[in-house]
Amino acid sequence: MTGGATGADGGVADEPCRWETVGGESRFTGAIIEVRTDRVRMPNGDDSEVVERDIVVHPGSVGVICLDEKERILLLRQYRHPVGYLLWEPPAGLRDVEGEPLWRTAERELAEEAGYRAREWHTLLDACTSPGMTNERTRLFLARGLSEIPEGEDDFERVHEEADMPIAWVPLDEAVAAVRRGQVHNPLAVMGILSVYAARATGFRDLRAPDAPEW
Repeated sequence: MTGGATGADGGVADEPCRWETVGGESRFTGAIIEVRTDRVRMPNGDDSEVVERDIVVHPGSVGVICLDEKERILLLRQYRHPVGYLLWEPPAGLRDVEGEPLWRTAERELAEEAGYRAREWHTLLDACTSPGMTNERTRLFLARGLSEIPEGEDDFERVHEEADMPIAWVPLDEAVAAVRRGQVHNPLAVMGILSVYAARATGFRDLRAPDAPEW
């Protein structure tokens, strides 16, 4: 293998890099995201080429792939207005509490959206959701040792799209088949389902700790 960065095992590894930004302008600021245009100097020739790149600035997200003792995963069906679909997704949410450990954010989302808690947590994967247009980072966790939160302890009020989110426990092999048939489209669901499937093949030996460094 020639060129590029390698990981601890000698394989490929993404590496930090930031080309020079010579200016920028905020186009829109909403409740969650900002849209910004950066002017970026291209590192070719005499460095005279400057191009504009639009960026959706995002706080980041987490997601939870729950795997029970019957090798089923938990999925929620949620309405997503931008794509006009009811999508099957894992419990997930924004990194909206400053300083909160990411697995704790995921634990909170699992309780709020699905009404479950887990004894065992591992980091499953890290990803950029759409690196050509947004800086959003997501971390997916694998949660096992699941139990339903007893009635009376679950006091989270679900509103808006979250007010009607049916839950399904789907056998892992069936979930993989649904992804391969093009029936599941949420990126966290697709990445998480396939990653758990791959992890199962190695006996879950290579999972990272829930507080593993991010990037």
